[in-house]
Amino acid sequence: MTLADMQTTKVPLRDPAQVMRLARLGSLHQSRLSFMRILVRRMAREGWTFDRPVFDINESGVGQAVLSAHGSKRTYSLVAFAHDLPAEKRSDRVIAEAWDCTFTLFDGVPTSEDIERLSKNVPLQEAGRVTGAELSVSRANRSVRLWEHVVSSLADGQQPDQDKIDAVGYLMRTTAVYGSGKLGAADREMIADRPEFATPFQVEMLSVFLTRAFVRDLVQHMANARAASMGKTAATLDPEIARTMGIGNSTGLGMAPFLLNHPVLFSNWITARETAIARVRSVETASAREVATFKELFTRSVQSVETWHSEHPIQLEKLARLRADLKKLSSHLPSVDLTLDTPWDPVFLWAQDNLGLDAQEWLASLLLEPYGHLVDDLADNMAADNTPTFRIAGAMTLGGLRDILKDAYGWALDTDWQEPDNTARAWYVSEEKLEPRLGERFEEPIEDYEQPLAPGLDAAILNQAMAHWPMKTSVAEFLLRHPEHRHIIRRAQIVGRAPFAEIRDNTISKDVLPIDMLRCKLAFFGAIHFDPRSDRWVRICMYANAPFPDEIQSRDADFWIYPEGSEV
Repeated sequence: MTLADMQTTKVPLRDPAQVMRLARLGSLHQSRLSFMRILVRRMAREGWTFDRPVFDINESGVGQAVLSAHGSKRTYSLVAFAHDLPAEKRSDRVIAEAWDCTFTLFDGVPTSEDIERLSKNVPLQEAGRVTGAELSVSRANRSVRLWEHVVSSLADGQQPDQDKIDAVGYLMRTTAVYGSGKLGAADREMIADRPEFATPFQVEMLSVFLTRAFVRDLVQHMANARAASMGKTAATLDPEIARTMGIGNSTGLGMAPFLLNHPVLFSNWITARETAIARVRSVETASAREVATFKELFTRSVQSVETWHSEHPIQLEKLARLRADLKKLSSHLPSVDLTLDTPWDPVFLWAQDNLGLDAQEWLASLLLEPYGHLVDDLADNMAADNTPTFRIAGAMTLGGLRDILKDAYGWALDTDWQEPDNTARAWYVSEEKLEPRLGERFEEPIEDYEQPLAPGLDAAILNQAMAHWPMKTSVAEFLLRHPEHRHIIRRAQIVGRAPFAEIRDNTISKDVLPIDMLRCKLAFFGAIHFDPRSDRWVRICMYANAPFPDEIQSRDADFWIYPEGSEV
């Protein structure tokens, strides 16, 4: 997305120095531009159809199934393998070797030979290999207590307890959803020109959407089998209850470096969201319908916040502040005359002056809801990632480079990097766990294995190295003498063109919270009810309240993410 695209609104975009702080990024909420919601709207708009050509699963819940999604031009199939997993082997860790279910998203409809091939590889996950015919590989574990409660209730002819369901939110949680060439699957470049996959992570979102349908079918199948063994007939899971259950996900440090490693892509996401916010703030008059939609979804979203549970001290504090702020906002809104010119900008500015970060970003997302016709097109600008091919502009002068450093990394140039607290942490990859870790620099022998995930420190070191060079010197000449700065110079030049590409905070300080990075990315996925289990991993829920495949044409495909109230 170019600067020209960004500057087409009456109200300017917010300053990256304000938006790109970790505390704010860690307060983002899902929005119309979240990837799950983009996919569901597309499937409904294009009239996708679904079927289940294979469901070969025994009474113990072991076997295989295929769920197919037929789009406007192509078909994609989730191939699912269900396993009888002993409790002692159930683990959400990336180094686990067995799972309750394993999956792959197949490009087309698999033949029996394809299913046989996949049955020998997909259940092995990292130890197996797939081909370019597969688009993703994933796995999931049951929420044991809720799974047993639902199966036993249905087998006894009863519906499960809604309170117990609400306390967990899902029957299974994914522990990994791999795409983009992982384990031999198709590289993104092979499918990026397909309209249905133009927006980021649509393969993964489709896989999870179909996984949720499979989990519903599997729990019903196992309840039917248990009831039959007792000479009974199981109850059919109430569709209203089923719809409240999403797919859980456990996400740890492995996801955190993504935002740092893909600066152009990250900038595109943030730029799209900020442009959408600016467009709505620039709306000259709001129709009665738009105001009614906002007010209705306001009420429904407040209901969602009330059912958001966590036991982590940081999240408990954030939830308490958010709920208090929403009460304050609810009291303020009746005094706002939304029939005046540019009605939404004063509401936005009031929130900025009177509410905490969580509530500010909650409102920013909600303001977009009545304006799909103004903002949904921005989804088309969120994907392109030319980070790997970005070439350093050698002709730039050091003076020009320094201007970028002062603008984008001014906070880093003012940081005392000799203070141990400012470099207390170091990112590295654990050989044993095969995933990124954040260690204590001065307590563990990890510095030699540090990953380049501290751009602020790198920028400060670069700025110091340039101190005695003439500002008219070209970057190319400087790099001939100091090639060790290629990485950060390239990064700074990216930020010069993509202002939202860089996190404006210290990613190695003693106070850094990786869950801020996790929540930011997961909010763009469309996740809700973030539940940190430490400062380094979080559980979420995906697709709760979404229509199932057989409901995609009959249910709300737009505002489903908000608990149901009166129709909008």
